[in-house]
Amino acid sequence: MAEKLPTPDPLAFDRFLRQHAKALRADDKAPASKKEWESRRESLRHKMLDAMGPMPEKPCELQPKIVKTLKRDGYRIENIIFQSRPEVRVTANAYVPTNVKGKVPAVLCVHGHFRGARRDPVIQARCLGLVKLGFFVLAVDAFGAGERYSKQQWGSYHGALYGSSLWPSGHTLLGMQVNDNRRAVDYLCSRPEVDTKHLGITGASGGGNQTMYAGALDERIQAVVPVCSVGNYQAYLHAACCVCEVLPGALTFTEEGDVLGLVAPRALMVINATRDGFQFSVGEAKKSFARAQAIFKLHDSEKKVKHAIFEAGHGYHKPMREAMYGWMTQWLKGEGKGQPIAEPKILTEKPEDLSCWTEPKTLVPASFAEREGKQLIAKHDRVKLKHREDWESTAVFMRSQFEKKVLGPFPPSRPTKGKAGKESEKDGIITQEVWIQSEPGIDLPITFKVKKSSGRLPTCILLDLEGQKSALKHPIVDVLLRTGWLVVTPDLRATGALKPKRDQIRAAVDHNSAEHSLWVGRPLLGQWVVDVRAIITGVAGQAFVNPRRIAVVGVNHAGIVALCSAAILEAQINSIACLNLPVSYISDTPHDAKAMRMGLQTPGILKVGDIPHLAALSAPRSLQVIGGVSPSGESLTKEKLVKRFDFTAGIYKLHKDSKLRISDRVDAKVVKDL
Repeated sequence: MAEKLPTPDPLAFDRFLRQHAKALRADDKAPASKKEWESRRESLRHKMLDAMGPMPEKPCELQPKIVKTLKRDGYRIENIIFQSRPEVRVTANAYVPTNVKGKVPAVLCVHGHFRGARRDPVIQARCLGLVKLGFFVLAVDAFGAGERYSKQQWGSYHGALYGSSLWPSGHTLLGMQVNDNRRAVDYLCSRPEVDTKHLGITGASGGGNQTMYAGALDERIQAVVPVCSVGNYQAYLHAACCVCEVLPGALTFTEEGDVLGLVAPRALMVINATRDGFQFSVGEAKKSFARAQAIFKLHDSEKKVKHAIFEAGHGYHKPMREAMYGWMTQWLKGEGKGQPIAEPKILTEKPEDLSCWTEPKTLVPASFAEREGKQLIAKHDRVKLKHREDWESTAVFMRSQFEKKVLGPFPPSRPTKGKAGKESEKDGIITQEVWIQSEPGIDLPITFKVKKSSGRLPTCILLDLEGQKSALKHPIVDVLLRTGWLVVTPDLRATGALKPKRDQIRAAVDHNSAEHSLWVGRPLLGQWVVDVRAIITGVAGQAFVNPRRIAVVGVNHAGIVALCSAAILEAQINSIACLNLPVSYISDTPHDAKAMRMGLQTPGILKVGDIPHLAALSAPRSLQVIGGVSPSGESLTKEKLVKRFDFTAGIYKLHKDSKLRISDRVDAKVVKDL
């Protein structure tokens, strides 16, 4: 009997993630004692660093170089380059007071998403204010911003697909910033003018985020002032934020208040604005500040933590800077009681006069990710597998890592709940709308299409990340129906009719869904595999379906979803086809939107393998790679596809009865070989 089906809800996915996040932190409590906090503190530091991605085992040589000096009244500005990782160089400006004697306190100034990065007038203002008050100041460009972008460009943005290109290799933009800022402190400590026991850090927006993490993890920093950046992690699930602020899986082990608490007993002043975004709002910040305040109290350091609130919008406004000057003066110089200090008269410099080079001479996010990715997959290409048994043991390990450390955690598999709507018929094709619950809170609208027939049917689950309406327009649907297949087209979570509103940022069409999923430790790609699992469970149990002939076909980006589903659901999927799929995660240039989605850029996936290595996990089942797109958006010829999937072909040859087909055109043979 037909049932009334739920209406697809574009708000469902956001609601699902927020409820999941709330449940993860439901038992949070402030530490009851200093001893309890010390135990939690060490665990928290370890988990944070692990989530940020690989850090160098030992620091490389800084190789500092002063490329230009500007002499000014009472101070000088040095244009500096230093190395933070091998071949990764940081562009910076040092503001050095010349009218004071002896060693002086120093402040690291990190920028947020200001158009000019470290050379922006707003960033310059605080640097000039501090140097005129007798501080040594170092301003650095963040990784992928300012002079560390792929090309010289005012207003460069290191987020969206540009910054998320780091994720597949296991790195994060946040982790790169933490390491850069640690090395910036190393540089400050190398300067003879600097009193290394009195160091501070400050920044606004994304720079405030950097400030919090640098202050939490580098105990050489004695005064920490994050501005217009503190809220709480759950609040991020209500907003679009840059990928530089994402700490993957953070909500599985902490909230922001404990991260702020890592600063104790050093000095911390949190600055918020009354007219800021929800994620940085005063109300949300108070939740984190209260937790941090409790931790400072355990250290008898209540006087060293302060929450300053300003009637203002997002930014680093003059009254905020003046409050920061007073705080730095109190805790780094031992002068005053932290009251605001009036900003001296300042005159900002022309950005070009603060430049270090005309073209970047350093690795940037894409080229760094390419280097790291190639190193990860080289282990596969170096191994010469001569027997099927060799591959099978390797594949078991790859699947285990894939499920446990990359795509997961997966919720327990369970019987699929669902409802079936009314059937309709046109030109001999029966159509039925169906609803399947993937997991509590996630209801998937699905369309069944089949030609009138009898017996148990072969079934094709046709995936398209644009949604089922797009999938049903693909020419393969008519071929499948004519040859007696049941065609199942779903809207996976956060796609099609379930796509959240305002999900796109720049070229990243699933920006917020991908980001928010990482906060709760459930990569979007892994969630799509969970959806495919639920669909197969629901379909395979139908009396009219042949459970031994279930094919999964992925169109465009969904080709990667098909491959990952085949790797994990080895026993349930009998054949796989990828139509025009992205062929690699690795590129020395930013990914084209046609070639990659943020939701597919799963942290650490290259530790298992690149697309051809994931494709090999389909062996010995039928696998068809029909068309492919390079990371730059180029459609590949058959010859290039064959070369690209050489590893996959090698694994299929080990099985002798090869069921691998590579072509650059969709034709009737695609269906025949399913």
